[in-house]
Amino acid sequence: MVLVFAESQKGQFKKAAFEAVTYGYKTAQALGTDCAALVLGTVNGTEMLGKYGANRIYHIADSSLDQFDSQVHATVVATAAQQLGAQVVILSHSMNGKAITGRLAVRLNAGSVAGVNSLPVVEGNVLKVKKSVFSGKAIAEFAMNSSVKVLSLTGNSLPPEEVGGAGMVETLAIPVPASRTTVKDVKRIEGTVPLPEAELVVSAGRGMKGPENWAIVEELADVLGATTACSRPVADAHWRPHHEHVGQTGIAIRPNLYIAIGISGAIQHLAGVNNSRTIVVINKDPEAPFFKAADYGVVGDLFEVIPKLTEAFREFKAQS
Repeated sequence: MVLVFAESQKGQFKKAAFEAVTYGYKTAQALGTDCAALVLGTVNGTEMLGKYGANRIYHIADSSLDQFDSQVHATVVATAAQQLGAQVVILSHSMNGKAITGRLAVRLNAGSVAGVNSLPVVEGNVLKVKKSVFSGKAIAEFAMNSSVKVLSLTGNSLPPEEVGGAGMVETLAIPVPASRTTVKDVKRIEGTVPLPEAELVVSAGRGMKGPENWAIVEELADVLGATTACSRPVADAHWRPHHEHVGQTGIAIRPNLYIAIGISGAIQHLAGVNNSRTIVVINKDPEAPFFKAADYGVVGDLFEVIPKLTEAFREFKAQS
């Protein structure tokens, strides 16, 4: 069996959960086995995971699991995997997934690869998977021959696919250990698609000259339905909040489209965005390093280019 931990937040599944279940379904097909989904805490619509390939859905509806605790969640997921006889355990490579992937591997005496970005190749008992290494400059292949295997899937590596209908949900009785951590307050950014899940990202750097000029970036993002981001110098100068910082020391992203405005393209920034499927660079300096990594480039004054680009997108959407 392939067991997928379907991550949720505030009672709702995240896009990453549907990606992970799709990945689990296709992995199970390659292995000739079933795909099951594991849901923890108070979550709505658990049956919808069946649409993405979960043959069975197991729900541990203990409200104490609503707040994430890496030790508790790792214990519960590992116990479920052992009880169900899972050969492969799949998680999202999110902040929560990163926190428990290693713990699960230890508890299950399993081999693990974090941050895979393609479907596995099955060769007997060996599962071959790939992931980006050296800040996205190379791809490494790992051959896993342990009896139990733990994988975490990088966001936007595989689009969610509906392959069936709503699934049957079963209650799984597993004791939940008491948390040794008390959560007093949780603050989350609301109203935008989180950067790790965003398919469209509009990002800007010091070329904006100051925070007072950010309205043109936000307007372009609004027209595209994109999430905004920024380079590290911008976040360090407090022009933009730190949760928008993408790069080697910020958030690594993998959107379908990344528009970089007024960003030179230092290697630290490229390390966090070079897995984007399409990169568009707008910079007045034709020698900016970012152009070497770009699929499309515009050499020009961003204060002239961005308003025209926004208007062109607006007209295109009006005609579509």
